[in-house]
Amino acid sequence: MAENKITYYTIPNFITSLNLLAGSLSVFLALSGEKFLIPAAYLIGIAALFDFLDGMSARLLKAYSEIGKQLDSLADLVSFGVAPAAILFQMLKKSQKIEALSLHLPFLNILILSSAALIIIFSAWRLAKFNIDQRQSDSFIGMPTPAIAIFIASLPIIKETDPGNLIIISKILDINLPFSILLGWIALQVFVLESIKFFLPIIVILSFLLVSEFPMFSLKFKNMSFKDNRIRYIFLMISFILIIFLQFMSIPFIIITFAVMSGIKNISDYRKLNRLDEEIEDGIDEMDDIGRELKSEFKLFEEDFSAN
Repeated sequence: MAENKITYYTIPNFITSLNLLAGSLSVFLALSGEKFLIPAAYLIGIAALFDFLDGMSARLLKAYSEIGKQLDSLADLVSFGVAPAAILFQMLKKSQKIEALSLHLPFLNILILSSAALIIIFSAWRLAKFNIDQRQSDSFIGMPTPAIAIFIASLPIIKETDPGNLIIISKILDINLPFSILLGWIALQVFVLESIKFFLPIIVILSFLLVSEFPMFSLKFKNMSFKDNRIRYIFLMISFILIIFLQFMSIPFIIITFAVMSGIKNISDYRKLNRLDEEIEDGIDEMDDIGRELKSEFKLFEEDFSAN
């Protein structure tokens, strides 16, 4: 029996190691040069798949262990912290037109390049918080590291995507790509993904989302009921439609949709909680009124009893 337990624990830990391997290879490729950014980005996606599979296998086999928990966090830091930061580092280099690193670079350039490390630092903070936070069993507090990493990994892929292949449905229905979409796509590639004015705010926003106290729903299904998983089903349907129409361009929009829908859910939950509080207060007031009436009636009964 002990041997079976060891085997069960080994399976999710082995899958976690594959996550770590994919993340490590992504770092190596990203730091090797700009031409390797796309395979580095794909490896982050592969790491995310392994991250999903190791959690699923641990749940199915009930193979939870402390070493597995720590190994998962360390793997996630590499795959979803260091790897996307390495991709950002290369893209920041290009935006600054830096051909090679040098100790004689202007301080401002060094500072801008170093900003990519914020993703690593805040990812580490998030993962450390996640390990000790008991509130995140069924939902997230702050944006999960894989979501941030996939957002960043999509940027070099978007940069190199052919606008003519942007909408799959246009190929199926033989519809010409609208000029406005084509123009917007070219503007995104030429101006946005080449501009430091885009990267620095994005780094700050993503870093904040990692450690924020903003509650976000998880994609864990306890059952298949639409009523119990309404927000998850709606999110998956929206994501599917975006993927069909926008391909890799859909990834940033999916992450934004996830954040917006989490905000809507928070507002809805807050209103429900307020209504529940009001109902409880009304119930308490009603019970107080009943108590006062009973007390008054009992006092009258005592007076009548004393008189008799």
